[in-house]
Amino acid sequence: MIPAFSDGGDIPVKYTCAAKPSAVSPDLQWTGAPKETASFALILHDPDAHPNKGMSDVTHWMLWNVPATAAQLPEGVPVNPKLEDGTMQGKNIRGANGYQGPCPPPGKPHHYTFELYALDQKVDLAPDATRADLLRAMDGHIIGKAVYIGLFHQ
Repeated sequence: MIPAFSDGGDIPVKYTCAAKPSAVSPDLQWTGAPKETASFALILHDPDAHPNKGMSDVTHWMLWNVPATAAQLPEGVPVNPKLEDGTMQGKNIRGANGYQGPCPPPGKPHHYTFELYALDQKVDLAPDATRADLLRAMDGHIIGKAVYIGLFHQ
């Protein structure tokens, strides 16, 4: 759940590239994780965008090794590769570690998909890992998943 907007609802400007001075990550909350959860991973991506007309879509945020005891990512997660609690953040579409707010071209709204995974282990990846690296590392270790979608257009 994201208190700032409903599932399928419009993402407020403060979490997007239209924010001044810059976007902050939204507060994310969850419950009901499997008891075997060892860590969480989160991927935020835009499945409506396909750079260079390719197969891949746009990755806006990746985190892994979020502690199993966590039930929230607070608003404004720092853009550090490694957070104090051991959470790691990978590279977004801009090549920076941390959150990159939604920023579609003018026109139709894009769907921004927050995918939270409960994993049965921690993931051993460096902060320069790609989304493909994270997906490979999670393969065979996903014991739960939640999806939340927000819309944004300019």
